[in-house]
Amino acid sequence: MKTFLRVILKPMSFLPAVLIMILIFRFSAQTGTESAKLSLKVSRYVVSGTEHCFGIRFTQEQLDKAVEQIHYYVRKLAHMTVYFILAVSVAFPLYVYGIRGIWLLLVAGVICIGYAGLDEYHQSFVAGRGPSVRDVGIDSIGIFLGIIFTRMIGWTGRMTLFRPLSRRRMEDDDR
Repeated sequence: MKTFLRVILKPMSFLPAVLIMILIFRFSAQTGTESAKLSLKVSRYVVSGTEHCFGIRFTQEQLDKAVEQIHYYVRKLAHMTVYFILAVSVAFPLYVYGIRGIWLLLVAGVICIGYAGLDEYHQSFVAGRGPSVRDVGIDSIGIFLGIIFTRMIGWTGRMTLFRPLSRRRMEDDDR
């Protein structure tokens, strides 16, 4: 049974990373117009949510202006967020396989930043889109934060939930 888990299930732990990569590829395959419409829609939801939470009522003109003002930041935050998720989905299985410390940062970082660069290159073939080194930099921030988050969760788990049983028994005997 343990062999089955190692041979089949452990490699499948990379499946979320592959699915996130496919999602990123599909978003990048949208034309510039489609992508702008989607992010404008999200920006409108953010402004509408702000109206609702704070009891503010914007005129249509104020609403449109507010949406335009945050549109750029919504797009860039989306970049950071999706690459944060990618980094976690890449780093976690690597962590489980025993890659830790600086090696986790390097291996997961190279995989994710490499994918971000390839994704920007891919956008050069899509109508109304183009590659951006700035976007790779923004993606890298999300990647770095995702890897650090994974390291923190993994370390916390190793020190609490998944502490070696012998250490737990020794600590219990001391009480």
